[in-house]
Amino acid sequence: MFIINQYPVAVVVCFLTMLCWGSWANTQKLTTQSVPTTIYYRDYTYGILLLSLVLAFTLGSVGTQGRPFLTDLRQADTQNVFYALVGGFIFNIANILIVVGIELAGLSVAMPVGIGLALILGVVVNYILSPVGAAGLLAGGVFSIFLAVVFSALAYRSKASTDQSVSTKGLVISLVGGFLMSFFFYFVAKAMATDFANPDAGLLTPYTALVLFGLGVVVSTPLFLPILRRFTGKPADDEITYSDVSSRSHRIGMLGGMIWCLGMASSLLASGAAGYAISYGLGQGATIIAVLWGVFIWHEFRSAPAISNRYLMLMGVCYVMGLVLIISAK
Repeated sequence: MFIINQYPVAVVVCFLTMLCWGSWANTQKLTTQSVPTTIYYRDYTYGILLLSLVLAFTLGSVGTQGRPFLTDLRQADTQNVFYALVGGFIFNIANILIVVGIELAGLSVAMPVGIGLALILGVVVNYILSPVGAAGLLAGGVFSIFLAVVFSALAYRSKASTDQSVSTKGLVISLVGGFLMSFFFYFVAKAMATDFANPDAGLLTPYTALVLFGLGVVVSTPLFLPILRRFTGKPADDEITYSDVSSRSHRIGMLGGMIWCLGMASSLLASGAAGYAISYGLGQGATIIAVLWGVFIWHEFRSAPAISNRYLMLMGVCYVMGLVLIISAK
């Protein structure tokens, strides 16, 4: 199977994760203006599982290193299969809350607050699992990201002073989603071997873990859709069925899931050379990408006071500083 052995290459791949994780939500913004969020989200989860299978049967089944996907799946311990499925389950509820936050508060707020918190806690949790990297630099990076989250919240608060449509509920829901999001990667990583080229018996390679993770997401979605319906549903949604939605909208939803899945695959592959804490932390730098989309493409702060823009600038500086420190940790 295809694996990554060099740290500089792993860092570059982590930036791909950052780009993917920061961009998938644009598909939500595109489709949910006319399509119920619940239908969009179902397509999104199908996209995650579909791309995970494509990667498993291509990059995960070629070459001489590691175990091919089907061989790896057959030899996996039940406990490790369970861990990967649980990772998908936890991610799903967390991501649905982030999606609700995006609907209520906007992309440029929900992502920094929710994913910023996920980065802070996730780096700590994954460092405990695999203590790779200088703890001091990682701590400095995490603290810098924490400041970025604070500045994002201040920008949102300033916007609320002039925009009565601002939803504090969206901010709170994003924080809850971010808290839960910080734990999903831990369970997926716990199911995986640390040496991808020569994986231990019973443990999973990244491609197998990704497929089981995607399966966990799809299977658990019906359990969590009522949450989406509760917070994002519109009166007209009840009249729209899955078959009523255009094939183009379904494809856009699936594209969103595939973009996110490509980011997840990149993060898992990079973790072999970079360590779980660094690969996860860099990937969650996606926040800055999401803010750029929200501010410059979707104009979510168009009517906000000038101080909101200053807070956003400070948020960006702190986020970049945090990413630099995390990269320097190894």
